[in-house]
Amino acid sequence: MAGSGERDRPGGLPKRPAAPAKPVRTPLTERLREAVGRARSAGPPPGPTRPGFWCSPLRGPWLTGVFGLVLLAGVTVLFVTGLLSYAAYNPDLAVRNDQTQGKGWLGFYLFTWPTSPYWLYRLTQGVHTVLGVALVPVLLAKLWSVIPKLFEWPPLRSAAHALERLSLLLLVGGAGFTFVTGILNIQLDYVFPGSFYTLHFYGAWVFMAAFVVHVAFRLPRAVRAVRAGRAFQPTPDSEEAAGLVSPSPAPATISRRGALAMVGAGSLALLMVTAGQSIGGWWRKTALLAPHGRDPGTGPNGFQINKTAASSGIRPSDLGPAWRLTVRGAGRQEVLTREMLLAMPQREADLPIACVEGWSTPDQRWSGVRLTDLAALVGLGSDTPQVLVESVQRGGSFSSVVLAANQARDGRSLLALRVNGADLSPDHGYPARVIIPAAPGVHHTKWVTRLTFGEPA
Repeated sequence: MAGSGERDRPGGLPKRPAAPAKPVRTPLTERLREAVGRARSAGPPPGPTRPGFWCSPLRGPWLTGVFGLVLLAGVTVLFVTGLLSYAAYNPDLAVRNDQTQGKGWLGFYLFTWPTSPYWLYRLTQGVHTVLGVALVPVLLAKLWSVIPKLFEWPPLRSAAHALERLSLLLLVGGAGFTFVTGILNIQLDYVFPGSFYTLHFYGAWVFMAAFVVHVAFRLPRAVRAVRAGRAFQPTPDSEEAAGLVSPSPAPATISRRGALAMVGAGSLALLMVTAGQSIGGWWRKTALLAPHGRDPGTGPNGFQINKTAASSGIRPSDLGPAWRLTVRGAGRQEVLTREMLLAMPQREADLPIACVEGWSTPDQRWSGVRLTDLAALVGLGSDTPQVLVESVQRGGSFSSVVLAANQARDGRSLLALRVNGADLSPDHGYPARVIIPAAPGVHHTKWVTRLTFGEPA
């Protein structure tokens, strides 16, 4: 149109305005680099993020490296014995045996737990619990030695640094959770929600995953620092210092060797007041940290228990003349009184009781009927299969358990009626309990009322 000052586009359509340019997005790595640069320019805020806040002259690569190498050896043994403890429950055998649902590939190593040597579980679980307690001072000392690293500034410097920081967070949290739940379990103090077995199992896997990442990052540096000797203290701003050396150390009140000796003395003291509960016998008197009030006194039944008959809901009528043992299998069933069991061939076995809490008894002399003989009553004696053991206990964990075929077939596996020449006491499982070589204590089911051989549990 004339006078418009603008020429019409072909076809009479008005000219469209140009689209605004799209903003250029900065890559994530570039934005992270810019944020790190700004944080460095601004400097750390007042408090523990400033290097001068930490002034101990003891902190340094050598002391941290020594504590780290001790924990590397100790935690490795803890993890292996913990896996063995879980395997001892034969968790793949039946749902009744497993308190850690959904383990998936985390159970890749599981195998049928052996019955020989008969003290195997007593050894592995004793080492696991006693070592776990003894390592507490070393763990706390290691955390103290690296605490400046928790407050590094800037918090993140690169993707690799972010991964290391995440592993450190999981390492500290996982270590605290795993050690605390384990120690509470030793004390039979279940203040945490849910099953100890599930919580401890998954907590240990998280801890060990972070531990492996941390070792991959730090092991070469720790080895170099230990080889350099305790007299070597790098300058605070050097790479060897690893952010652990204070730029303004306070006067020393103890040497690094003295600090190491103090931590070692703490571990030794905990070892001495804990190990007795696993060794048993006279040494149990030295187990000052073990749960007390669990020893029923002297006599044939004078050895430790965890659950009394009363605490398990057992009524006197459950243990009286009306008690019966039902044996099932291969489509047959037998019902036996205690007198009928006593009339069968009686066998003896010298076996301890060892529990997940770490305590164990010396060998006790048990007498009763072999599980193979009971299986023979329903036609399964020659090839005794797995067996479901059920108690009159009402509710609670491990009121029933499934024993593997190798456990049922072992000649030392008994339905025990007597111990050390006397009838079982109610707290030790009267009228009858199961005793199995090398098995966890919770599998020695008390107050047994039913044995089911070979059927799915």
